[in-house]
Parts: sequence; structure tokens; C-alpha cells
Amino acid sequence: MFKKFSSEEVSAQNQVKASVQRKIRQSIAEEYPGLEPVMDDILPKKSPLIVAKCQNHLNLVLVNNVPLFFSVRDGPYMPTLRLLHQYPDIMKKLQVDRGAIRFVLSGANIMCPGLTSPGGVLDEEVEAESPVAIMAEGKQHALAIGFTKMSAKDIKAINKGIGVDNLHYLNDGLWKMEKLD
Repeated sequence: MFKKFSSEEVSAQNQVKASVQRKIRQSIAEEYPGLEPVMDDILPKKSPLIVAKCQNHLNLVLVNNVPLFFSVRDGPYMPTLRLLHQYPDIMKKLQVDRGAIRFVLSGANIMCPGLTSPGGVLDEEVEAESPVAIMAEGKQHALAIGFTKMSAKDIKAINKGIGVDNLHYLNDGLWKMEKLD
């Protein structure tokens, strides 16, 4: 999704009204209850919240020109990897084995066998159509953020095809864009 992403793909940036800002904060708080104690540090009520509309129905939530969350169409807001590295426990995690790491880092979707093999770890509570952090075997930080296509139980049972859509990964366009000018 963000493979060749750059600031040129941003079509409009709008500072949102207080009511819209409250709605965004509320939906993020509902999706990530672990962020509740630090929500005012991440999304301060006083600083302006900017929503940047990009190509491919993509929205970026910016504070001080730093992208913090993104959403596709009207889907859930997902944190950027930089934010996830600061607060690593806010998302459910799935772990891929060592063999899948290089493919995930080049933007490939996460296949079921990469999650079910001996190096992979599945969180049984993960439902279909939910945002997850993709961890790597033997590594501390997340290497990607994805959106599950099927539940963890189905991934284990079927063990074929794409299990998680890779939306944002280390060293992609969004990762390289530390600030949006």
C-alpha cells in the first residue's frame, strides 16, 4: 500500500473541526484501549489535528505534521510503525517465521504457512478483518502492520493462501516520511 508512497500523493490536507477530532479520538480509543493513558500525549486536544487525504482512499491523521494513524476507506484507524514502536503493546500481535521476514519487508502479504510454521506465533483471539502488528521471529519491534483476512483459528485450520494483508511495513514510503511538509 505504501510501497512508493510520497508527499506528492497527498491530494488535500484539512484541519478538522473539534467535533470530528473528538470522533477520531473516540474511534482510536475504542480500537486501542491500551492507548487510553497516553491519548493526550499522542493526540493533544489543543494542538490542531490534520487529516490528509491521499490517493487510493487513504486518510492520514497528522499532529504537528507527523503521521500517527492511517485508515483505508472507512476502515479502522491503524497506527504508523513509528508510533507502534513507541507504544508496542497497543495492538494484537502475530509473529512470522524467519523465512517470511524478507518477503514481508518487500511488501508481500503474509501467507498462512508463515504464521503457522514453528517460528510463527498466532494469537487465538484475533478475529477476521482486524488490524494486527506483524512481529518477526527473534526481533523486538514490529516489522509490519496488517489487516487480517481470516481469523487466527481459520489461519491455523486452512493454512493456505493469504492470512494477513500487509498495509504498512518497515522502510516503505510512509516509514520514510517522518514529517509531511
